[in-house]
Amino acid sequence: MSLSCFKAYDIRGKLGDELNEELSYRIGRAYAQHFAPRRMVLGSDIRHSSEPLKKAIARGLMEAGVDVIDIGMTGTEEIYFAAFHLDVDGGIEVTASHNPVDYNGMKLVKKGAVPISGDSGLRDIEALVEANQFSESGKKAGNYSQASILQPYVEHLLSYIDPQKIKPLRVVTNAGNGAAGHVIDAMENRLKELGVPLEFIKIHHEPDGDFPHGIPNPLIPANRIDTANAVVEHKADMGIAWDGDFDRCFLFDEHGEFIEGYYIVGLLAKAFLDKSPGEKIIHDPRLTWNTIDIVKQAGGQAIQTRTGHAFIKERMRKENAIYGGEMSAHHYFRDFAYCDSGMIPWLLVAELLSGTGLPLSTLVRERIEAYPCSGEINFTVENSTESIERIRQHYHSDNPTEDKTDGISMEFLDWRFNIRASNTEPLLRLNIESKNNSALVRSKTNELAELLMSS
Repeated sequence: MSLSCFKAYDIRGKLGDELNEELSYRIGRAYAQHFAPRRMVLGSDIRHSSEPLKKAIARGLMEAGVDVIDIGMTGTEEIYFAAFHLDVDGGIEVTASHNPVDYNGMKLVKKGAVPISGDSGLRDIEALVEANQFSESGKKAGNYSQASILQPYVEHLLSYIDPQKIKPLRVVTNAGNGAAGHVIDAMENRLKELGVPLEFIKIHHEPDGDFPHGIPNPLIPANRIDTANAVVEHKADMGIAWDGDFDRCFLFDEHGEFIEGYYIVGLLAKAFLDKSPGEKIIHDPRLTWNTIDIVKQAGGQAIQTRTGHAFIKERMRKENAIYGGEMSAHHYFRDFAYCDSGMIPWLLVAELLSGTGLPLSTLVRERIEAYPCSGEINFTVENSTESIERIRQHYHSDNPTEDKTDGISMEFLDWRFNIRASNTEPLLRLNIESKNNSALVRSKTNELAELLMSS
């Protein structure tokens, strides 16, 4: 049996040989044997394969004597919330997020929503799954129960804002036929009860494992068109689109223009520092100048760490940082057990729009002009390590500041770039930014692309 589904941060693979119910059963047994939990919470997204895989995990856990609480069809952050809200020792979400329809996967956490990744237990689980020799616990079989955490979860989300400060706003929401719809409905009902004048225009709202409008992945430009058009058609103040398990959200301004996640990091950092001066903000090394500038101006402390949720969460815990953001639209919050949420960011932005009275385009325009960027560009190369070193050697004579936190970052007087190997795919990822010079970004993007494609 192939174990190629075990990745750096999670489990993800093609249905059949790479991921199936037998393997899921073993993962349940292996989690129980390695971590010895008493009680676990399980959830699953809307893919047709997710419920059977979840049941197989539950069977493995219960045979090892673990009680299982099934919270139903959920997004990943609902499992995070349950893992610190309920009296449980860990959780597993069955999801393939934005991967193709014939894929699925799992995200695993310990008590308190602490992530389980390669060096924090995932490799141990993989070894146990491969050996397929599980010790008998001597315990009676665990119990299975179902529960809903939707109401307390929504109350927690709304605790990040003052609902009474929300001015009349119209927002377009695009769940991509993924798992976000039921949370939007619950939030809409609660906001109405509170008398909050927030109007929702919902598109591709109903969960559908066939994904009739394509896999929910707003990083693909073609997948942004429906959200952008709906914003313009309905004269909305903001558009919001999610990936399949909604742990990332992507924002559109009132003109339907997509906003790179990089600039939302700066916007949210300032929002937190305005309320809590002097706090620490965690960011990744791909694009940094805008975030560092905003945090410095707002009296905070910007701290860089490696790209990837496990590294961000670990550093946030170490520093007790109030907020962490990645340009990939992952946003992390101290009061959310340092986990990422795709719901908290847009609520904070709605509060910002209400408080400033400014349109979203105005809130980000100055920052986009000050620090224009390329967005992330992916390259397929034969040898990532050799390609990165060749790029380093090419620019080394220009005496840039070099940083190897993640891949390599090279910083010049008026532009910088980061190039790194993907942790999840066989790709090199390139990001370039400048100081108030979009033409320079374009020319350096072309220059680096030629160097990489000739490798």
